[in-house]
Amino acid sequence: MQLQTRAFMFGFLKKADAPAHARPSWTERLKAGLSRTRVQLGGLFGRRIDEEMLEELETTLLMADVGVEATQYLLDGLKSAVRRDKLETGEQLRQALEESLFRLIAPLEQPLDVSAHRPFIVMIAGVNGSGKTTSIGKLAKHFQAQGKSVLLAAGDTFRAAAREQLAIWGERNDVTVIAQESGDPAAVIFDAVNAAKARGIDVVLADTAGRLPTQLHLMEEIAKVKRVIGKAEPTAPHEVLLVLDANIGQNALTQVKAFDAAVGVTGLVLTKLDGTAKGGVIAAIARQQPAGHPIALRYIGVGEGIDDLQPFSAREFVDALFEKA
Repeated sequence: MQLQTRAFMFGFLKKADAPAHARPSWTERLKAGLSRTRVQLGGLFGRRIDEEMLEELETTLLMADVGVEATQYLLDGLKSAVRRDKLETGEQLRQALEESLFRLIAPLEQPLDVSAHRPFIVMIAGVNGSGKTTSIGKLAKHFQAQGKSVLLAAGDTFRAAAREQLAIWGERNDVTVIAQESGDPAAVIFDAVNAAKARGIDVVLADTAGRLPTQLHLMEEIAKVKRVIGKAEPTAPHEVLLVLDANIGQNALTQVKAFDAAVGVTGLVLTKLDGTAKGGVIAAIARQQPAGHPIALRYIGVGEGIDDLQPFSAREFVDALFEKA
């Protein structure tokens, strides 16, 4: 089984490391990832504005995972714009929707700056299957491209495949991985932080075991990991990233609330915007956040490639959704 896992992972990394010139650009991949929702929206605006168009738009937004609250917020704004600015055509409504959506999600755009501490310790959480461990490997490559040294802590000691996966990322990218065959995940990460301090490492990416937010005793374990990190380095963790699968729709909101209550989430990673997801959950997340203090959407991912995880740009996202160059 271990050999099969290793063979699979090397196959994954071989695919992920495909030459950049053989692949579409990031913008093209993002557009492809949002194609499902873009097609649904594109068929709405070819006529004059009427009540039927607004009802169809409401249905489309709900089907795109925008959620009830964010959909109502956007529609209320559009109806006000129609009255205030005397909008008449579908194209005018489309432009108004584009700008309203941008204003809603723009506060989520907050690039992660890892230069404030050395080592800068990032704790990564998420449910199993969200793309958490794969995202760690991509983030390691991302920070290496910025000239940063990286150390990985295999804190998911309950899933052998997670340790195997991180070990292979380490081998391929010349990144040290601190791991144990079994044991307390907090102890593994404690050792990793101390190793990073001794070696002058810039960034520590600490994996944690996948947790279901409904299992309170397991959520307490991940809270323990955070406390132990603070014992190894009093200012840490400097970032708590929650990895979310874009395909889970409104369940993402439940995960954000639960993990934030347990460990104080400071940033989000939204994975798998690869054409099957609808993308509207970003608007739902933005609407849920408290005014002036939103949890940042640090990165979004559109596929399996090594460079398919990029910093979130609100304007880039909206332009891709509405097919703008």
